[in-house]
This record gives sequence, C-alpha cells and structure tokens, in this order.
Amino acid sequence: MLFSTVVIAQDGTIYPLETPKEPNAIPLGTGGVENQPASETWFKQWGDPMARNITKATLTPFLPAPGKANGAAVIVAPGGGFSWLSLGNEGWEVAEALAKQGFAAFVLKYRLNPTPEKLEDFTAWMNRPRTPAPAAADAKPAATPPAPQRNLNNQLEDAEAAYAMILKRADEWGVDTKRIGMIGFSAGAGLTMHATLNSKTMKLAFIGPIYGGMGPVEVPKNAPPMFNVIASDDFLFRGQFGVIDSWFKAGIPVEFHLYQNGGHGFGLGNPNRTSNKWFDAFIHWLDVNKFTAKQ
Repeated sequence: MLFSTVVIAQDGTIYPLETPKEPNAIPLGTGGVENQPASETWFKQWGDPMARNITKATLTPFLPAPGKANGAAVIVAPGGGFSWLSLGNEGWEVAEALAKQGFAAFVLKYRLNPTPEKLEDFTAWMNRPRTPAPAAADAKPAATPPAPQRNLNNQLEDAEAAYAMILKRADEWGVDTKRIGMIGFSAGAGLTMHATLNSKTMKLAFIGPIYGGMGPVEVPKNAPPMFNVIASDDFLFRGQFGVIDSWFKAGIPVEFHLYQNGGHGFGLGNPNRTSNKWFDAFIHWLDVNKFTAKQ
C-alpha cells in the first residue's frame, strides 16, 4: 500500500496526496452522501495517508496466509471525527497486524460528513480555534446550547453492509460467522459502540473501542465482551470510566487498559509511550477468551 512505500514528512502539516489505488476495495453499495458536492480526496498528516469527502463505502480484506488462519474476523473502523479517515495507522496497518496473527481483517472505509472542497480551506477548517474567545468583563453569560446529536445513519448502514458481506462470503474468506468482531479508533470506536448499541442485524462476538468516548451507555442484554483502551493524557478520557462501569454493571466481560501516556490517535503505537503494547494485550485477550481457537 502507498503508506509503506512513500517517504512522508513526519509532522502535523497537511499535504496533498494523490489518490492511491485500492485494487482490493469492495464497494458496499450503500449509496452516497446528501449535500456533498466535493469528490473524495486524500491528504497526508503526521506521515499517514488520510481520505475525506468519502461518498462511497468500501470494504478491503486483509486475509491471513494459508495455514495461518484461525477463523475469526475483525472489522476495522479508522477514525477521523467522521470528517476524514486515518486509513494508514488506524486501518491498513492494524489490519495487516491482525492478519499476521491469523485473523481475517476488513478495513471499513465508511461515508463521511462533507468538508471544504479545497485543501487550503479544509486546512483552515482543521486549524480553526476549538475554544471560544474570552467574553468581555461586562458581558452576560450566554445560555449553554444543547449538545448536537450526531447522525450516524450512513455509517451504521455501512457497518451493517460490511458485516453482511462477511457473512455472505464467509466460506470464501475462511470466516467462522460466530467469531466476527469489530475494532475502531476514535470516531471509529464511536461507530463500533454505536453499532453495538443500535444495530438490529450485527451480532458481534467482541468489540474493541480504542481511544473512544468514555461516557456511560445503556448496555443491551446481548452485548459482546469489550476490550477498551485509552491513555490518561487523551482529551477524550477526562477521568471518565462510564462505559466501563456500564459494561461491568451489565455483567458483560470487559477488559480496560488505561495507559499513562499515548495521547490520541496513536494507532498501533508511537515511540516511548506506555500505550505501545496495547495490541499485544488485545491479541492475548482474544486468545484467552478463545476467539482465536480454530474450530
């Protein structure tokens, strides 16, 4: 893939990137995005390839080598605030690592919210101030608006279509349909959780929300075991343990790793961070819970 063959500047600057070929990407046929005049474009940041203005969802298989497969499958959902997808460090690299461990991994490239068509406008939007300017000393306090409700209908439909495709082609891909899980990063963790809580068609065997939201949720009776990872210096953590407490009180198996450092968006890991061993722990957790046992 492109991310492994191109030397990319390792900084936070946003650079244009030629759209890479994705010969193994399978269209999911879930439709487009309303009010989206721009076409899909790619950029690179922190050395990673990313895509935005995605209007056509795809699923890209990363299958284990012959004789290596354990029969389990993992849907991989990259993050990007539902406005772009970090397909390198939170998609392809993770799927390749899973395939090396014997899993059939599938990167879900789901539809996104529209962003500015021109890269310079997108860059300005990305670099916009995230905190309101200080109010004047004599200004009256403004009423706090209600938190916006994010519409994830498109993304859930894409996840359900991915799951359905894996079921349909399970024999071809060597997948045990009772051992299909999902792992997601940041917004992808949010999608993983949303699918777990709301999908009527997906019966996930396990989930792995990685540095996702930590607020409490209402856990379904048939919720799968959860492996949850976040770093204490991640802006999404804020000392919250709500989702962990929700799973625990529901009596559903849960494993939680709170790392000293790692920040946000570390993918498989960054140098000199305690969070760098989370993937090994995840594989061990899957093994102990017999998700890797060949059947």
